[in-house]
Amino acid sequence: MLTQVVPAQEKSSMDEKIVKTEAEWKEILTPEQYYILRQKGTDMPGNGGYTKHFEKGTYHCAACDAQLFESGTKYESHCGWPSFDDAIDGAVEYSLDKSHGMIRTEITCTKCGGHLGHVFDDGPRDTTGKRYCVNTTSLRFVKS
Repeated sequence: MLTQVVPAQEKSSMDEKIVKTEAEWKEILTPEQYYILRQKGTDMPGNGGYTKHFEKGTYHCAACDAQLFESGTKYESHCGWPSFDDAIDGAVEYSLDKSHGMIRTEITCTKCGGHLGHVFDDGPRDTTGKRYCVNTTSLRFVKS
């Protein structure tokens, strides 16, 4: 395997970025994970998994196992996808997404660049006011 590890470009809790070829990602991810994480796909709303999951623990990137969200930041937004009001410091990167005739902020895993979903400003006002709308397929839960 030709996996390459390079230093992270931004300050973050992640020490190194993971760089793989698309062929390498296809070898380690399921077809659904590859579609979501590498091709910027979207789960169908209510696609089970973690949408109504509220155990204590940490949500990790399904591609590289980086810690992304703590269970205490998860809430029921009734949008059909797992929602969090904050990410672990330095765990996600933000970029402008103008696809599908919309203007949104895409969130990706800082460590491997995997597509996670989008963040919106319509979250709980008593916390951050953010709604990190995340694809279940991009996550792996680790129970406390």
